[in-house]
Amino acid sequence: MFRSWESNVKMQYFACRRERMELHGKNLIGGELSAEGQRSIVARNPATGKDLFPGFFEATSSEVDRAVRLAADAALPFSQCSPEKLAAFLIEIADQIQRLGDELLARASSESGLGLDRLTGERARTLNQIRLFAEIVRSGSWLQPFIDRALPDRKPLPRPDLRRTCIPIGPVVVFGASNFPLAFSVAGGDTVSALAAGNPVIVKGHPAHPGTSEMVATAIRKAVEASSLPDGVFSLVQGASPRVSIDLVTHPDLRAVGFTGSERAGRALFDAAARRANPIPVYAEMGSVNPVFLLPSAVADAERIARGVFGSFTLGVGQFCTKPGLVIGESGAAFEGLRGRLAELVRDAPAGTMLYGGIRDAFRQRVGEAAEVDGVTEVMAAVPAVVETSDKAEARAHLLSVDAGTWLENQELHEEIFGPATVAVGCDSRAQMTAVANALEGNLTATVHGTPEELEEYADMIAILRGKVGRIIFNGYPTGVEVSYAMHHGGPYPATTDAKYTSVGATAIYRFVRPVCYQDFPDASLPDELKNANPRGLWRVVDGRLTQEGW
Repeated sequence: MFRSWESNVKMQYFACRRERMELHGKNLIGGELSAEGQRSIVARNPATGKDLFPGFFEATSSEVDRAVRLAADAALPFSQCSPEKLAAFLIEIADQIQRLGDELLARASSESGLGLDRLTGERARTLNQIRLFAEIVRSGSWLQPFIDRALPDRKPLPRPDLRRTCIPIGPVVVFGASNFPLAFSVAGGDTVSALAAGNPVIVKGHPAHPGTSEMVATAIRKAVEASSLPDGVFSLVQGASPRVSIDLVTHPDLRAVGFTGSERAGRALFDAAARRANPIPVYAEMGSVNPVFLLPSAVADAERIARGVFGSFTLGVGQFCTKPGLVIGESGAAFEGLRGRLAELVRDAPAGTMLYGGIRDAFRQRVGEAAEVDGVTEVMAAVPAVVETSDKAEARAHLLSVDAGTWLENQELHEEIFGPATVAVGCDSRAQMTAVANALEGNLTATVHGTPEELEEYADMIAILRGKVGRIIFNGYPTGVEVSYAMHHGGPYPATTDAKYTSVGATAIYRFVRPVCYQDFPDASLPDELKNANPRGLWRVVDGRLTQEGW
């Protein structure tokens, strides 16, 4: 036990109010701290190249097993929480995170290199999405109740009474993302949507920001304690090795996985889950090039479009999953002018700090591979060469230019470059632009700039894009994902492993539920959303008609 703990109760650490939180580096297994493994995870400040302390203990297989078994034990009682209790728990999580104050932002900044203004906005987004899911829980909209009342006189066979609702899927593991240490991490959208459905959650903290992960996890543990919920409702395990991830995904008591990260890591988790004796779903958001198609009127507006594209692909040092990695237009004097203006903006760009050294190294490698393709021209920011050898995780902006024929023939140019780079593709005709659209793999987004009349003219290309992406943007930019009911943040593989689901917004909850149908149950034994009188006042589909009426 740490000497800063109070000694009167089991959860004294989480009840302790201190002006400054002291990181301990241990795994949070339910309500207990555990350190069976090695203190081998050390975060590094990407802006300075210096290590951050303390070190963090990598979870052992035994600790992973305990965390998942605790979650399995908690699954039934947690699933039976009333909507009021569950919503109050989510609000308590938001309140506890808020109470961490600027200390949380300072630690997140030191571990990620992200500025305090960016992190302040990300914290607000995190808290807002938690509160959104509390509203969803109270509304009961996620239950999607359907009722087909019995038809005993139907010929040739009577119809039984059938009533369908949604229930929690069971213990979920969430993998924290590197590029959003708050909004897509320990208390991010995956975790909160899973909890909102009544599922226990085990989070594997990202090894690049273990201190941030511990701070947020401690806030959630306080909320579990304050809400008198079972210990297994939430756990945090730390890990840098693939073994921890595979231990989690292959545990027989686990029921689903939420992941945001690289295609390589996401596919490894997906394959491991598929090989299980009882395969489980892996909802992985992975690579996306997010093409931007410039129709003739947009190509002619070179200054505005160049500034917009540049601002979008360098935002956050290009470390957004919705960063535009392709800019496509018909070749000619106007497109060359736009490409030239974009090159000027790139040359004048300052270096930016990436999230950690590994991402910087992967970025440099991918840019180098793409630039080596015959026919590719490279423009980069004019930054002193010392940046390339520094311990700091700094990177320069890059613009790669290529004709559509070369792009179509070289698969390596189709793949995501995670970081501040984009590829400008010149097409010799509208037909070739459509061919580029047809050659795209699955993406999160596609953007089209032009006029409403041009949209009609290019309707065949728009129809192709609709089959390639989860969100189509007109005269905007893909960076910036609204947390709302209508948002769909997903797309065909390799953007995600299941294009039917979003990882952002209200409907993210449907990844972590499954339908169940009650046949001929007495009214008293049905859940409230299916009872005749409709005591919760929900909108339901009764005999094919949407209604709030009971009977």
